[in-house]
Amino acid sequence: MAATAPEPAFWDALGWQPSQGQRDQLVELQGLLQSWNERVNLTRLVNGDDFWIGQVFDSLWPLAAELQSADEPQHWIDVGTGGGFPGLAIAIALPQAQVTLLDSVGRKTAAVEAMAGSLGLADRVRVRTERIETTGRDRHFRGSFDRAVARAVAAAPVVAEYLLPLLKSDGQALLYRGQWTDSDAVPFNRALRLLKGHLIEVQHRQLPGDRGTRHLLRVQPNGPCPRSYPRAVGTPSRDPLGS
Repeated sequence: MAATAPEPAFWDALGWQPSQGQRDQLVELQGLLQSWNERVNLTRLVNGDDFWIGQVFDSLWPLAAELQSADEPQHWIDVGTGGGFPGLAIAIALPQAQVTLLDSVGRKTAAVEAMAGSLGLADRVRVRTERIETTGRDRHFRGSFDRAVARAVAAAPVVAEYLLPLLKSDGQALLYRGQWTDSDAVPFNRALRLLKGHLIEVQHRQLPGDRGTRHLLRVQPNGPCPRSYPRAVGTPSRDPLGS
């Protein structure tokens, strides 16, 4: 299926009006994703509304504040980027952002790096093939990001352990979630206390086209994340904090 731009109502619903260049990049991204997906199993969300709502809208809807200040230079990291989302959509939407896309699966990072290059983003997008527990202990990455994001990666306490060590003192972790309830918040807040962070906001949104409910958890550090986190590779998912 050929890549095509959405109707103007799509951008109205999103609350963001991209430039023509950004629209063209997103259409090109759909075509690149379709092509790469035939060679590497990246995602099923590549055609029509699956791409525009399930990928682009779902990546950008929580970022109203950031999109309003898109000229502000920031360092972002997308943990578990998979087929490149939300990181590539963020890199297109925020033309001053430096974005690191992290995944442990080499065939995925190779495809994402090629797509970033084709989109003209190579000077702002860095792709890294590594487990997040390793990156989080690397002095070149620890405590160096304004925003750390993860979508569809793991349970919230696990993702918090991945993201909090990466943040600057005034940074924020953005955890994309599907459903979110008060009972989910109990172990999550216990984990945040150990990680020296706190939940500042829960955003929620119904996706267009009856695509379901989404939540976004915004977390800020209270102070430096203890050096013991993240724990060894595999430990956060086997033994989640706060459980």
